[in-house]
Amino acid sequence: MASIGKLVTAAAGLAFAVALIAGAASGEDDGRSADLFELCMQCHGEAGEGSELALAPAIAGLGDWYVAAQLRKFQSGARGLNPHDVGGLRMHPMSRTLKSDEDLEAVAAYVAALPRARPEPVLEGGDPSKGQVLYTTCAACHGPDGAGNRAINAPRLDGASDWYLLSSLEKYKAGIRGGNPQNPNAVLMRGMAAQLSDEQAMKDVIAYIMTLDGQ
Repeated sequence: MASIGKLVTAAAGLAFAVALIAGAASGEDDGRSADLFELCMQCHGEAGEGSELALAPAIAGLGDWYVAAQLRKFQSGARGLNPHDVGGLRMHPMSRTLKSDEDLEAVAAYVAALPRARPEPVLEGGDPSKGQVLYTTCAACHGPDGAGNRAINAPRLDGASDWYLLSSLEKYKAGIRGGNPQNPNAVLMRGMAAQLSDEQAMKDVIAYIMTLDGQ
């Protein structure tokens, strides 16, 4: 019985030691992620709330899979090299400060863990009732509640900055985004944006998106 007791005690001690090591490693990871995010927060804000002045959208709470995918596209030049895309041109060199996949994944996980942003609307003149009808096409990928769909690489839209949504749609319509075949989702979005006839239609659908609350 004494031997069994010693074994139990030793096992418990080992489990405790493993837990301490795991906790320390987790703390190190969290600290590293926060350090890496410091460069991002200069434009996107400490809480990932975004800044229109800095042309930086709200990113807090976006799926880590989406953030990682966009960072890789910026790194490779599949996104962000059009000379008329000022925000994208800034993100290309910024993304390259992440020197490894581990760093990139760490930043993406940190962004995803931030409480979802709820930016105040700044656009005026949109009609959400008309936008609801227009959003039917968007819902096929982004979901009826704007929560997105990882299976088809469609990001969540609820919690987005309305000015950024308008800017993005304008860029898609103008071919500033969606012109690189290495970014097939953007190519698809270019076709979707073309279905919105004018700025008013874009503002209407965005006004409706701002009412969504996906889970």
